[in-house]
Amino acid sequence: MTLITTTDALQAFCQSLAGTEYITVDTEFLREKTYWPQLCLVQVGGPNGAVAIDPLAEGIDLAPLFALMSDPSVLKVFHAARQDVEIFWHLSGQIPHPLFDTQVAAMVCGFGESVGYETLVTKLAGARIDKSSRFTDWSHRPLTERQLTYALSDVIHLRPAYEKLKRRLARSGRSHWLEEEMAILTDPATYQVDPESSYLRLKVRTNKPRFMAILKELAAWREREAQRRDQPRSRILRDEALLEIAAHAPTTVDDLARTRGLGRGFAEGRQGADVLAAVKGGLDLPDSALPRVEPREEPPPGLQPIVELLRVLLKMKCDENNVAAKLVASSADLEALAADDRADIAAMQGWRRELFGNDALALKHGKIGLAVIDRRVRIVPAGEPRPSAAPPEPET
Repeated sequence: MTLITTTDALQAFCQSLAGTEYITVDTEFLREKTYWPQLCLVQVGGPNGAVAIDPLAEGIDLAPLFALMSDPSVLKVFHAARQDVEIFWHLSGQIPHPLFDTQVAAMVCGFGESVGYETLVTKLAGARIDKSSRFTDWSHRPLTERQLTYALSDVIHLRPAYEKLKRRLARSGRSHWLEEEMAILTDPATYQVDPESSYLRLKVRTNKPRFMAILKELAAWREREAQRRDQPRSRILRDEALLEIAAHAPTTVDDLARTRGLGRGFAEGRQGADVLAAVKGGLDLPDSALPRVEPREEPPPGLQPIVELLRVLLKMKCDENNVAAKLVASSADLEALAADDRADIAAMQGWRRELFGNDALALKHGKIGLAVIDRRVRIVPAGEPRPSAAPPEPET
């Protein structure tokens, strides 16, 4: 079992992987008390074994690891890669590439929706994972042998799982399906945080333009402050307080101090001044520049049965093709498609349209129908009588 704690050892290990077809990668990190994930361990599996790299070791420089992650000749295999990729993006400004996500590949290959690592390696590699170290404090040193064994298992068993998934993809001809998903995971825009749009993630009960303007200013201030202090957003200001301030638009320290959950100490301090400045920015914005968020319209009468019909078609097509329905279309996609043939949704693009979208439009317009044949839902041409099932055998 190898734990790398020096730059020289890391450099030697990364050089040993030059020319390797692929490596498996995983990370252990903490995020409960910080805005940015705190990287605590990196595990890398190669053809000759796996190592754990300690990014918290004194004096270690992770540059050789970042160079390996960016080497275009070495495929990086992750499971549920998004958070791992975000960490590398934040620390190095580069996204690991090329990339293969076994969770997405498993969805393409019919293992269900968002299949977990333990489930996948049990089915494909016959491995049993000891989960007892999953929720340990990965920032505490020294790491125990149990922790390292658990951490390394995440990349050791991933190798045979990847090999089998790769062969399944090749046999199914669906490799290009996965490539479309990897293009999203390797796009820097996926990980860039724009403070000016952070207000859009908040659940609001009103979308009045002036309220939204104040909320936008407040949310942008909170996002920048959380980044600057490397603290969770809720440590800066809770969502409930943010929404209440936007609704009441305090303009004085006394007004701000009356906000539920805040005290005079906050209102009179630097953060209170920043909040009042953000409120003023929203109040001073001219009407022509106010943000406008279109309300979510209630589906028109009669639309829900169309959504349910499309849902049946989606389930049938995905079962037939052994692919997770979640990967093809979401509930919001079905609602959008039920309302508009030209809906700008993923389900109407690329391989998803071939698998589902074209038939969905045909079903909407009566060109095909659905029928239960031999206890299974089937597509039938419109206007043709439903094939009758074989009569039951007489009882003897």
